[in-house]
Amino acid sequence: MKDQKTSSQVGVKLVECLKDPLASESQESFARALELTKAYAGSGSVTHFSSVARLFFDLFEMFETGRDPRDK
Repeated sequence: MKDQKTSSQVGVKLVECLKDPLASESQESFARALELTKAYAGSGSVTHFSSVARLFFDLFEMFETGRDPRDK
């Protein structure tokens, strides 16, 4: 239950960042997650498009919370 609540809070931060990127406290997390996701997507290792979106969210969550997303 705690993981779901944390993911929900991270989701809210992500939406806030998308709505107003200049005023968001999560701007750096968004930029870092986007850069790493772009590198992964461009590497040719992607087997399904949904893995790119999931990777982006996991990276964003990691940069926001400081926890490893694999620990879920």
